[in-house]
Amino acid sequence: CQLLVTSLCVMLLGLSIATLSTVTHYGLHFTLMSDISLESNSYRVIHHAAFYFGICLSMTLILAALLSSAATVRESQCLTAMGFFCFALAFCGLIPAACWRYTHSKEVEDSMMDVYDLVYEEVRRNASSDRRHELTAIHEAFLCCGKHSPFGDTANVERETCPAGQVRDAGQDCLREIQDFLKKHMDFVSTLLGITIGFTV
Repeated sequence: CQLLVTSLCVMLLGLSIATLSTVTHYGLHFTLMSDISLESNSYRVIHHAAFYFGICLSMTLILAALLSSAATVRESQCLTAMGFFCFALAFCGLIPAACWRYTHSKEVEDSMMDVYDLVYEEVRRNASSDRRHELTAIHEAFLCCGKHSPFGDTANVERETCPAGQVRDAGQDCLREIQDFLKKHMDFVSTLLGITIGFTV
């Protein structure tokens, strides 16, 4: 009974990781930044790598849970060995993922903010920039308005690209909003990884 309940929990965790990976890949905030980013920016690579790694990890966990459940019901040593092998593979993927989350979170944050900086400065320098609608889309997605820029007056850019009703002086700096959004997302990823590592062990 304990093995069956543990297998069920691991399967649910595998489904949760698959859901989180899908949300990260197809969510509005992430796809918007990925579509806008340049080839030289590392964000697009990180965005795709996180999705494929998450899907592979979730499939491994689900397979391990299914094999363990079948092995428990049938009392099969062969299925048990295959289940433990899948758990070992999942564990070998979870540990580097957890380490990468803590060592590269700043890189992800910087790459997202670099995308915003690039678009913002292009619109600020060139009033007829094609990137104006991209900047407006970012402002609408993150519910923010502009940024504090040392390069001159930004009132015109913000007046033309901020959503209606957004007050510039209310502290809705986009760089801060992107940072806060990413921190919440990464905290959720860390929690899920920690729980999954515990169940895998």
